[in-house]
Amino acid sequence: MEHSAASSPATLPYYVALSQLLGLTVVAVTGAWLGLYRGGIAWESSLQFNVHPLCMVIGMIFLQGDALLVYRVFRKEAKRTTKVLHGLLHVVAFIIALVGLVAVFDYHKKKGYADLYSLHSWCGILVFVLYFVQWLVGFSFFLFPGASFSLRSRYRPQHIFSGATIFLLSVGTALLGLKEALLFKLGTKYSTFEPEGVLANVLGLLLICFGVVVLYILAQADWKRPSQAEEQALSMDFKTLTEGDSPSPQ
Repeated sequence: MEHSAASSPATLPYYVALSQLLGLTVVAVTGAWLGLYRGGIAWESSLQFNVHPLCMVIGMIFLQGDALLVYRVFRKEAKRTTKVLHGLLHVVAFIIALVGLVAVFDYHKKKGYADLYSLHSWCGILVFVLYFVQWLVGFSFFLFPGASFSLRSRYRPQHIFSGATIFLLSVGTALLGLKEALLFKLGTKYSTFEPEGVLANVLGLLLICFGVVVLYILAQADWKRPSQAEEQALSMDFKTLTEGDSPSPQ
């Protein structure tokens, strides 16, 4: 079957470059929004709340997206190395997001504000818990030498689907939080094209574009990391060791 030029691996670097350009722009615009219209960020002041959106965008959007792309970018490196990098990026993303969560809960406590009443907060906690569970299960199956070959094979499609779903939910939750922040501060002025509202709307569009490009890259079957000959041999050996099956030709 012939594949279109747009779906060939030769075009993959351009899409990856586009994703990184969009991701870095999202982080930069988030920083600009917080700096220009929200006073910047600080931990021991009323600016502590601003730590939350910045950390969530860096961790749950940009770094999570990059972690998902590891298997597309590093197509010829050793699979073990790629696995470790994939897992480490998720760990860094989780830690940064955790700092963002601590910041907002601590800020609410100091100000006497209620917690977990909005749709944004419900979705945020759900996504964060799912992300943590996804990492734990993924570590148990793919990095910790305990799961059998067949168990890994059966779980892999669910792991890939769950990862993409959590990333999509992260982008959606960020959009909910962005709109909530604008309505709290601008109120009815939001409909008058206030400069802050316009910048935040641009940020929302950039978030969507980054999410779409990452998911597009993941959806291309031709861009999946090809199995190396030695990896296939090791997989058959691992299957034999864990299940007692004789390697069979594929």
